[in-house]
Parts: sequence; structure tokens; C-alpha cells
Amino acid sequence: MYRFLLTPRWWGINLFAVLAIPLCVFMGTWQLGRFEDRVQSHEQATKQPAPGARAAKPLDDLLPVDTVTSGRPATATGRYADQFLVPGRELDDRSGFYVLNMLRTDGGKALPVVRGWLPGKPGHTPVPAAPTGEVTVTGDLQASENTGTDGVDTAGGLPDGQLGIISAASLVNLVPYDVYDAWVTLQDTGSSSGAEGSALRPVPAVAPQGSGLDLKAFQNLGYTGEWFVFAAFVLFMWFRLVRREAEAARDVKLGLVPDTDADTDTHAGTRTA
Repeated sequence: MYRFLLTPRWWGINLFAVLAIPLCVFMGTWQLGRFEDRVQSHEQATKQPAPGARAAKPLDDLLPVDTVTSGRPATATGRYADQFLVPGRELDDRSGFYVLNMLRTDGGKALPVVRGWLPGKPGHTPVPAAPTGEVTVTGDLQASENTGTDGVDTAGGLPDGQLGIISAASLVNLVPYDVYDAWVTLQDTGSSSGAEGSALRPVPAVAPQGSGLDLKAFQNLGYTGEWFVFAAFVLFMWFRLVRREAEAARDVKLGLVPDTDADTDTHAGTRTA
């Protein structure tokens, strides 16, 4: 009854099912793994102690920035150089801007240092001057921003001295020296305090991207379900087609329906005669 499975048409159907089902299961398993990785990263991030409770380490010991080193206190020594204002940044639901200075280290590379946040717009709020001479800073380490980071401005057209995104890729086009692919945010801005209303406020470190249960994590979970449903649908349709074909073959054998193939051969023989 099932000899039809060996026909050329069914070879194609069988091959499609044999390839499609494992592919769907593999993609579903991969998406599930991505979701589990995000859950694990989220759990690790919540278990990590607060940045201020961890001992500071030299900057070079914490690079490159990853989900483990992000937010760790890092120390670096050098002299402040170029200053940039980063507009469109919010703190406590207030609009303002970051004050960022390039710290030229003894090795020649510069570390972007966010000395703090000020309310208002750049050019309308007095900015406290950066310390002069050699300084040693301790700040929470952060990865370079990208187009998906909250608050970044990728439209361009900012005035001179302003920066839309804190990243080495953007800063190397503005300064004549190498830049670390990371930045730090100072939590102690006491030395940068100015007059009332212009005192720098510390910018809290943010969790590394991909370490939280955000929309993308639940998208991975949704895609997992979709791929497993596709696999089940292919298997269901294959069984349904097999059953329908087997029932048709049985009906022909019992004489309940005419054998169209036999009738075709008979008519062909008559025309030939």
C-alpha cells in the first residue's frame, strides 16, 4: 500500500521533509540558546556587587570591555586634553548633556572620561574647568556606544566641540591621537564642582548591552516557538499527505474508485491501435 513512497514525486516530498524538520529544530534550539544566554547574563549582572563596592583596577587590566568588566572601577593616570559636550542626555528625567574630557595617558592613548552631567543645553550652561596637571582618575568602565544606545545622536551636524556618540570610532576623527575603545564615568565629581547650578552630577554606569531581559530576549523566545511550530507543521503535513495517498491507493485496490493510471494506459492503447 505504501509503495507510492518510492515514486519520484514522493522522493521529492520525503527529501523536503527530511531537510526541513531538522533545520527547523536546529534554528529553534539556536534561538532558545540565545534566550538562555541572555537570562544567564541578566542573572550574573544582578548578582554583581555595586560598582562602588568593588576594588578599582588599572584600565589595561580590564580591557577589552565585556559583560564581566563593564561597570568595574578603572584607574588611569594622565593629563586632560580636548573637551567635548555630549547633548541630549537625560538624568532623573531631566534633559542635559555630558561633559567629556580626553585623558592623555603616559602610553600616548587617550581615555574618554565623562566628568559629569549638567542640565540644559551646551553653550547655555557654564561648564566647570577640568583639573590641570597630572591626575589619576577612577571611573566606572563602559563599552563604546553604538547606534542602539539610548540617547546617541547619529544625525550629525552638531556644532564644533559637541559629540553625538561616545565611541572610539567617532573620536579618532576629532582628535590627533589614538583613543581607547572604552570610556569611564566618574562618580566623584567633587573636584569639578562649580557655582550653584553648574556643579557636575555623576553619570551612573549602565549595564552592558545584552545582559538584560529586554524585548530582544523575548523575541528570541518567540522565534524559538515559531521554529518548533514549523517543524511540527511539516511533520503533520507529511503524515496527512501519506495518509491521503494510502487511502486513495486502498480505494483503487478495492475498486471503489477507478484506477486513473490504468484508464489512461487503456485509452492510450486504443488510440495507438
